[in-house]
Amino acid sequence: MGSGLGNFARQLDNRRTISTVDIPHYPRSTVAGHAGQWVLGDLEGRKVLAVRGRIHFYEGYPMPMVAFPVRILAELGTSHLIVTNAAGSLNPLFQPGDLMLIDDHINLLFRNPLITPEPVDAASRFVDMSAPYSPELTALAEAVALEERIPLRRGVLVASTGPTYETRAEVHMLRRLGADAATMSTVPEVIVANQLGLKVLGISCITNLATGLSAAPLDHGEVTEVASLVAQKFERLVRAIISRIYAALE
Repeated sequence: MGSGLGNFARQLDNRRTISTVDIPHYPRSTVAGHAGQWVLGDLEGRKVLAVRGRIHFYEGYPMPMVAFPVRILAELGTSHLIVTNAAGSLNPLFQPGDLMLIDDHINLLFRNPLITPEPVDAASRFVDMSAPYSPELTALAEAVALEERIPLRRGVLVASTGPTYETRAEVHMLRRLGADAATMSTVPEVIVANQLGLKVLGISCITNLATGLSAAPLDHGEVTEVASLVAQKFERLVRAIISRIYAALE
């Protein structure tokens, strides 16, 4: 769950909370808005695991550690992964408070979590990324949003290392590259999820306008504040999507 979005875990019944400091080898989250908890519970009678707080490359962790939580999820039997983030709008048509389905991404982290000196079979090393976000789940999410009357944007996400926000020149470059929203996360987890065969749905909460589109300087407080303001809409959407995913599996 991205910055300010972790309270979705309150939707779960029969909750059991595990601090990530109690999970062996799990890197500690150091960012405000990321609680560092795993919450296991029931959503309409179905098992859901909510990861409250993620790990970022800018916190000083090696890229494989950033995506380590996804490997644990896969080992636990997870088949569907909904990744969320707070993102800045590069598209002048998007506004803070919008929710954006991620169609595709651009990796400007200039690192890949699959890089390793260890022997790896070709299928695990050379992972196809032609559809990193499941078209099936994206269509499902659009149908759910229409039923729930929740407006959804669709666009391309770009990830950079951070922790600084983009300059005006960088925003201009990213827009020319075809990106609609910018974040400092998500891409490493999605790469590993695709390596492990998980079906991925991506949702960005547009929390701010990028440099040059915003009249005011950017700060992380604005990011978490806007995310909290749209939490109810976001939680209603994700809850309905999870219910529909389970219904399709039955």
